[in-house]
Amino acid sequence: MIYAFIFLALSIFVIGFQLALAFGAPWGAYTLGGKYPGKLPKQMRIFTLVQIAILFVFNGIVWTKAGLSDKMESKAEIGIWVVVGFFVLGTLANFSSASKKERRLMGPLNIIALICALMLALEA
Repeated sequence: MIYAFIFLALSIFVIGFQLALAFGAPWGAYTLGGKYPGKLPKQMRIFTLVQIAILFVFNGIVWTKAGLSDKMESKAEIGIWVVVGFFVLGTLANFSSASKKERRLMGPLNIIALICALMLALEA
């Protein structure tokens, strides 16, 4: 269950970060390979809202798998492996990013989320 709480805490941080980007925070150097070092262009800011929606779905899966919710019960067993796969790819992308800031901030966040999701996936 502790893994679900850690995952949620990380998600809250990332959701806040994504919301700030969506509303024009000049933190583009920390995402998308640092391609947009200041404010993200409008279309990329909209993309951050999609990422927030994905995180909400993932949190539902994680909470259900941890036994803290039953709203996504039929999807949790397979869904948790989708979450694991997503964070494997995210970890690889963040640690191979051209942006040093992204590697240092988002890389570790992704790997911790990956470990939490993996531990939940492996629980009986």
